[in-house]
Amino acid sequence: MPILDDVSSQMKDAMRTKAKVRLGALRSVRAAFLEALKADGSDTLADEKAILILRKLAKQRKESIDAFDKAGRTDLAEQERGELAVLEGFLPSLADEATTTEWVKAAIAETGAQSPGDMGRVMGAVMKAHKGEVDGGLTKTIALKLLS
Repeated sequence: MPILDDVSSQMKDAMRTKAKVRLGALRSVRAAFLEALKADGSDTLADEKAILILRKLAKQRKESIDAFDKAGRTDLAEQERGELAVLEGFLPSLADEATTTEWVKAAIAETGAQSPGDMGRVMGAVMKAHKGEVDGGLTKTIALKLLS
């Protein structure tokens, strides 16, 4: 089942069970999907594009959680954590640290990077080759460690 249809189906279930946090997260996902459909003028949304949208929404939730925690708003941070859990349920898992390290080493060899100043080339190579499979933050951390 395409992700768009799965979100719609789960949204109906969340309405029936009155799961407020889950419903809120699913509504925001569906709204983002509909916005993408409207921008393209298409009738369907490919799963690859849906995953990119979900990753963007998940990143926004993580940033919100950090901001709310720093501001002492644990109630809002918990709500965001609940929504993040819903979003992560639709996302395929990202590569682990060992796999990411191998990809970064290959990118360093491929680009001839030798110092932290070459970080952009390494990141570009890894992200281009493994878009949607790798966590950018983890990749950056590993690349910095290897290039230092």
